[in-house]
This record gives sequence, C-alpha cells and structure tokens, in this order.
Amino acid sequence: MSGDPADSVQICVTVRVPPAVAFRAFTEEIDQWWRAGRRYRHLRVGALSLEPRLGGRLVESDGERTVQIGEVLAFEPPDRLLLSWRNATFAPDEATEVEVRFEPSGPDATMVRLVHRGWSAIRADHPARHGKPPRDFLRELGLWWGDLATSFRLHAR
Repeated sequence: MSGDPADSVQICVTVRVPPAVAFRAFTEEIDQWWRAGRRYRHLRVGALSLEPRLGGRLVESDGERTVQIGEVLAFEPPDRLLLSWRNATFAPDEATEVEVRFEPSGPDATMVRLVHRGWSAIRADHPARHGKPPRDFLRELGLWWGDLATSFRLHAR
C-alpha cells in the first residue's frame, strides 16, 4: 500500500494497561468497546467478533446475516494486528488495510497506534467516500477512528 498522505489516516491513543492486556481487549472484547449504531456498524443489531488467528475474520452478525468486514493478515500478540478492511459498499476486489500496533508507553501503559491505509486504490467517486474530496474524507475517517479509539481507551482502563 502507498505512502501517499492522501492514502491513509493514523490515530493514537494511550491506554493504562500493559500491551498484552490492551491487545487482548482490542481483539477478544471488540464487541464491548466498538460503538453501536449505523455510523459504526453494518447491521442495526449485531455482534462484532474477531477470529484471533492468521486468516481469521472480522465479522458482524445478527443471527440471520453475517457481514465480513475484514480478514486477519497478521496476528502477532501482543504487538501487532493487521486486517484487510472492507466497507459495505466495496466490490469483491476492493479492500483497504488497518494496522494496529501496541507499543509499551511507561509502566503499565500502551500506546495504541492505528493506521488505516490503501484509500488511494479506491476510486475518488466511490460511495464509501460519501462524495467528499480525499482530504475531507480522510479527516472524517480519522475522526471516526478517533471516536472508536476513545471507546477503546475507556473500555481498557
């Protein structure tokens, strides 16, 4: 994926737990901290789960339907998680990447650094971009991830 600044967003959040605890909370408790509602989920009422292994899936399911949002490309506890990422409007051959790193930050704290990249491969008029120019879209995407990072920080403490 590209190093182009119009390609990615990055957010960072510090959580007051060691990296192993942060990694476990991020991956195993994802449904507990990931915000609910149409802005954050594909299904109106559904549970989000991550299969914690290489090739595992990030899915949302309501019992009748299951929507795959991503696939685990790297699972390296307690340091790194890499996912392919699919917006609900993506064609089968479209995907971006979400990389999450868990870095020690003082005693019993972790800097969680998330980069969502690969947007330069998604056409400018794609529905996932909501009609926004690249800079505006990426700013909004960064705020979206920032909201989720705040939820994660509150959950992990």
